[in-house]
Amino acid sequence: MGTEIERKFLLTGDGWRDMAVGIEYRQGYLGLDKERTVRVRIAGDQAFLTIKGKTNGISRMEYEYPIPVEDASILLAELCEQPIIEKKRYKISYQGFVWEVDEFFGKNEGLLVAEIELEEEGQEFEKPPWVGMEVSSDRRYCNASLVKNPFSGWEH
Repeated sequence: MGTEIERKFLLTGDGWRDMAVGIEYRQGYLGLDKERTVRVRIAGDQAFLTIKGKTNGISRMEYEYPIPVEDASILLAELCEQPIIEKKRYKISYQGFVWEVDEFFGKNEGLLVAEIELEEEGQEFEKPPWVGMEVSSDRRYCNASLVKNPFSGWEH
C-alpha cells in the first residue's frame, strides 16, 4: 500500500446525505502507541487488518490486508481495546475527489467528520459546501484516539 495522505474536516450541514449510501463499519485496535497502530476493521461484508505508522504532518505509512470476517469478529470482541469504533461511512464524489463522511455511533454518537485522501501533501482541492473547519492536526479526531477518549466525554 505505502503512504496515506489524508486531511480531515468537520461538517457544516447535512447537504451530503442525499449524495451517498453508507456502509457500516466496526473497528478496533490491537495496538495503540505513538509509533504505530494495528487496526481490525469490518466494513460491510469484508474485513481488514491495517498497520499504520507514526503520523508526520498529514502523511503516514499504511499497509492493509484482507482477513476473514469471522476472524475479525473474534479479534474485535476478544483482543481489541474497548470500546470499538462504530460508524457508517459514506463515499461522495466532488470535483474529481472522493470524500468519505464518517457518522459515528455508540460512545462517539454525534460526531461527523469528512476525510479526503490526496496523492501529495500540497495537492489542491475544492471543499464541498458542507465541509467546514479542518481538524487534521487535532489528534482527538483520529479513530484510534476516540477509543481512549470517546466523543461522548468531550465538552460540547
